[in-house]
Amino acid sequence: MSTAGKVIKCKAAICLEVNKPFSIVEIEVAPPKAQEVRIKILATGICRSDDHAVNGSLYAPFPIILGHEAAGVVESVGEGVTSVKPGDKVIPLFVPQCGECNTCLHPRGNLCTRHNFADGRGLMPDGTSRFTYKGKAVHHFACTSTFTEYTVVHESAVAKIDAAAPPEKICLIGCGFSTGYGSAVKTAQVEPGSTCAVFGLGGVGLSVVMGCKAAGASRIIGVDINKDKFAKAKELGVTDCVNPKDFDKPIQDVLIEMTKGGVDYSFEVIGRTETMTAALASCHMNYGTSVIVGLAPSASQITFHPMLLFTGRTWKGAVFGSWKSKEAVPKLVSDFMAKKFTLDPLITHTLPFDKINEGFELLRTGKSIRTVLLF
Repeated sequence: MSTAGKVIKCKAAICLEVNKPFSIVEIEVAPPKAQEVRIKILATGICRSDDHAVNGSLYAPFPIILGHEAAGVVESVGEGVTSVKPGDKVIPLFVPQCGECNTCLHPRGNLCTRHNFADGRGLMPDGTSRFTYKGKAVHHFACTSTFTEYTVVHESAVAKIDAAAPPEKICLIGCGFSTGYGSAVKTAQVEPGSTCAVFGLGGVGLSVVMGCKAAGASRIIGVDINKDKFAKAKELGVTDCVNPKDFDKPIQDVLIEMTKGGVDYSFEVIGRTETMTAALASCHMNYGTSVIVGLAPSASQITFHPMLLFTGRTWKGAVFGSWKSKEAVPKLVSDFMAKKFTLDPLITHTLPFDKINEGFELLRTGKSIRTVLLF
């Protein structure tokens, strides 16, 4: 029996207020309007950015359906949708690609200005929501909202992928893997023989490590205060592991000493302003490049000495690894299918969707790298 054009009642994990556990409830998901796509979610990953929204460090309007890293199947499409059809396997895109705005048209641009993932309203482009709970509207998150059995996204926020791709793995291409890997190969453009430092060895940090290794870096220094992360990091290509707690001097001084002047490329994959400036200071003062990958709390400000940049360092940021999402995601999935990279080491836990609160606990206590929830 077709559900197209009808309201669907389904299970979702709602955040009703800041710092409260997710509530698994039945919601109503409206049919897609023109240029919109309704997706049945098959698997969704738990990302640190979702937790930033839960604890209020990243602004989000409540009640809200979080989640932005997923894979699913198109259930139905609204009028005028041409890039996907019902039955297509897809990945929702928290960084949409309209293909028409100034940023999308620029060869280096990847942050669509027409559909800004960070606009904070928590609504579809037409200013309304497709989710209701107990008769009241529920907010969307980051153009995606994947902690629900069904979601609705704009056509520019979904990419068709290989039908044979395993959703419980390739969902990571929707955020964590692509963000980290792209930061190394695309944003920084790490060169063969270079030295790199990666601050933060979670799922995204380890994906940066994989990118540095793929680009041919000769030395990759992993920096983390949780030494339990070191074994897996070495498996994936880290050559030296450094715990800042083992030293009584700033971590940048340790790295400058280890590398006789600083690394060629450093990556901050934590989202703390102190580590952002430490990562900048740890790359070579003249030709070093530092990339901010971690999302800092909404209210944070950064202070640093201008000399850190004046001597020639480059400091840059990256959202979604600088990839143009709608074009890059299908190619990354194809590369995964062709065994050009693996995602298995990043996925430490797989849980049923109902255990979402347990999954977030694993993240907060540092026991997981990526937890994938299955429907």
